[in-house]
Amino acid sequence: MAIRDIDTDADAAHEMFQSFDFMEGLPVTAAAPRKQLSVRALAERVYPGILVAVTIALAADWLASHYKAPVMLFALLFGMTFHFLHEEGRCIPGIEFASKAILRTGVALLGARITVEQIVALGPVPIAMVVAGVTTTILAGYLLARALGLSRSFGILSGGSVGICGASAALAIASVLPKTKESERDVILAVVVVTGLSTIAMIVYPMLVPIIGLDNERAGLFLGGTIHDVAQVVGAGYTISQKTGDVATYVKLLRVAMLLPVVGTIAVVLSRGRGGASGAKVPLPWFLFGFAALVAINSLGVLPKPVVSGATEVSRWLLVVAIAALGMKTSFKALIAAGWRPVATMVLETLWIAGLVLAIVKFAT
Repeated sequence: MAIRDIDTDADAAHEMFQSFDFMEGLPVTAAAPRKQLSVRALAERVYPGILVAVTIALAADWLASHYKAPVMLFALLFGMTFHFLHEEGRCIPGIEFASKAILRTGVALLGARITVEQIVALGPVPIAMVVAGVTTTILAGYLLARALGLSRSFGILSGGSVGICGASAALAIASVLPKTKESERDVILAVVVVTGLSTIAMIVYPMLVPIIGLDNERAGLFLGGTIHDVAQVVGAGYTISQKTGDVATYVKLLRVAMLLPVVGTIAVVLSRGRGGASGAKVPLPWFLFGFAALVAINSLGVLPKPVVSGATEVSRWLLVVAIAALGMKTSFKALIAAGWRPVATMVLETLWIAGLVLAIVKFAT
């Protein structure tokens, strides 16, 4: 898993489709088997990028405490100014590692300060909202792609990435979609556009919360139900308050949990037709299970307060470092280069899920 965490999403997509070509007997060279890296070798590869992310996180934390401003926003914006480090050079593996493995660890540790009682108090609305948001956004993506002359695969990919969990959802869904000559391009387009839109949402949505009159709990429902990537949800939620961040994280992880049934449903539907990718593996979101386990343990009251406080502080620092890395990964130049139709499709999907979730939050809670 650690080896995958140092690859870019574009590299992961390229490798996925190379393996598909090889299985179908097409004339491509099979990729050499991956060698397991030792801990030392992995550390040597990732430390330059992690060092930069940690430095940005420290600067963001100092400025946030000095000017009483959100540390997550500072980390994101500062990270974006160092995007050139993610374009080439030794920092790329560490930036990818920070934005994936470190992020997931930080999210899992958030469970140490949340209890089942807090989750139950939110009622059934978050679950119904997530199911409605994910299913209708995928349907909207399919219809919008057809209307704009894009492939149906791109519509499902984009709808799934917007509705569930960004780039990770796009890669997982791509593993079960039919293989075409445009497949790799579609995945990379979806990854580029969803990353840019999620970054914009993290900046804009918290500013909209007081304008539309949401309290901390409802703000968490809105942010968790609408922003695409896990990291940006966490960043936006804790920009407002701890309660908003906790609720937003829970709702977002409900969306992540939709990944397995959605990918499974797509695979079953396609298996009845032609061209469905068989044998594709869907990555298990281990951080989701880690989060749930810590919530369960904390709900039993067996965790001492120093342990909860320590896990909370470690989680906060890991997430700030991950946000800084995600800022470095964000390329608005690549977003513009994607062309207007994919961008328009995913902007409309984003507006759809935002409008639907906001309506549910305003009138059903």
